[in-house]
This record gives sequence, structure tokens and C-alpha cells, in this order.
Amino acid sequence: MTDQQAPQPTANAKSSQEPRAQKDILGYLVLIAGVGALLWGAVAAVGTGWGFWAYTSGLKGVAGAFLLGIAAILLGLVQMWRVRKSYTRSSRIRCSVGMLVALVYVGWIGTFFVKALTVPAIHDVSTDLADLPVFKTLQLRADNLDNVPGADDPKMRGLTPEQRWAMVHQRDYGDIRSVRVNETVPVVIAKAERLAKARGWDVAVSLPEEGRLEATETSAFFQFKDDVVLRVRPSDTGEGSIVDMRSVSRVGQSDLGMNAKRVRTFLADLTGTVTAAQ
Repeated sequence: MTDQQAPQPTANAKSSQEPRAQKDILGYLVLIAGVGALLWGAVAAVGTGWGFWAYTSGLKGVAGAFLLGIAAILLGLVQMWRVRKSYTRSSRIRCSVGMLVALVYVGWIGTFFVKALTVPAIHDVSTDLADLPVFKTLQLRADNLDNVPGADDPKMRGLTPEQRWAMVHQRDYGDIRSVRVNETVPVVIAKAERLAKARGWDVAVSLPEEGRLEATETSAFFQFKDDVVLRVRPSDTGEGSIVDMRSVSRVGQSDLGMNAKRVRTFLADLTGTVTAAQ
């Protein structure tokens, strides 16, 4: 081997490393996009809760982060296939971490999108549709009956927004009805207040003598507020009480089924078993 031939292996090694380094630029992009999607979504939600921007902007941020996460997953799959033979261990780790973080975020947000397709686009749920429990301390949102689904449905043509809401409610939440409790009105209200506080709700008013409790539950990230009113009245026979509950979201058109879930679980805990009042 001559002196002129000696540098050649070094040059060849350098040239073989350069394409690999160039190829892994996409690996870094996958990592940045995956982690960025999670951070973007978290900032959008928490910022909304802190009042930095409107909830509509926050939801757009979450949706944008969702799309970025999908892009990170697809880009990662393409990159791993393209350089599957020349990928180094560190390159695989970068790409895999980015894809995993993106997958966790996309999977989590995806459950909400799926839920939105399986529940009615309403935000007001009540056990009594004919005689709604009324908020007296908390204020019912002014646009409560705006954008009720079914306006273009031939089966609901001619119905008022309230009638459409009642029809949709009955169709999808027909199991949510008044319940009977074998306890007096004051006892039921006192128990309901304890359950509400145990859940971390902000109790606005609790009046055993009137059989009324009003409270607000606030979500963790977006700080969405849903108002609840509980109405308890003596049964017609004088034995026990009839309990009605209503839960309404302050903002948004669809509640993703949260109000119905709240009513079901709260009444289940309050009564031990939920049965229709006779």
C-alpha cells in the first residue's frame, strides 16, 4: 500500500456516512412532529382553560395537532421502509419515539372524534322532558336551543327547536328518566350535596326545604363548565321522593355524551340503583 492509496478507505467511509446522515433528516422530522403534536394539543387545551384564547380556537389547535400527529406517523412509516437496511440504532429510536408519541396523542383524541359520531349533537340532558327542572340560581345559556339537530330532517319538519331536542333526546337517551328514592326530600338533597362535593363540583345552592340543588362541574384541561340542577319532590303516595336531574353544558353544540354520563352515574350513586319512577 502506497502513501497515495492510504487515504482512500477514510474517504470511502466518509462518503458512506453522508447519505445515511442525509436520510435521517426525516427521522428528526418525525421526532419533532410527534412530540410537537402532543405539545401543541396540550397547550391548546390548557391555554383555553386559562383564558388565553376562545374555546373554539383551542379546539382548532387540538384538531391541528391531531393532523400533525397523523403526518408524523405516516412519515415515520415511509422513512423506516425507505432506509430499513441502512438505519442505525439511534435513527430507529428517534423515528420510533416520534411515532409512538404521535400515536398516543392521535389515539387519545381519536376516541373523542369517534364518540362525537355515536352520540347526539345536544348538550342539554334531563330526566323529565315534559316538566324540565329549572335553574334558579345558575343561569341557563341564552343559546341553549340554537343549532338543535334535525332542522333538515324530513321527519322533524315543522317542529320547534325544543320539540326537535326532545325527540332526539328521547331517541338516544330514553333510559334517562326520573327515579324514586325511599327517603325524604331533605335527606336526598343532603346526600346529593355530599356526592357533588365529593366529585369536586362547585355547589351554587343546596335547599333541602325546596328540594333543589344546583352545582357546576369543571373539566380538567379546557375548564369547560357544565351546570347541574337536581329537583326532589315527594312522591304522589307520600312514600319516598321523586328525583329529577338536568345537566347542561355552557358552551358548544355537542357535549360528546358527557351530560348523559353525568346524570346516569350521579343518580346511580344517589339511589344505589336507577329505576324509572312509577
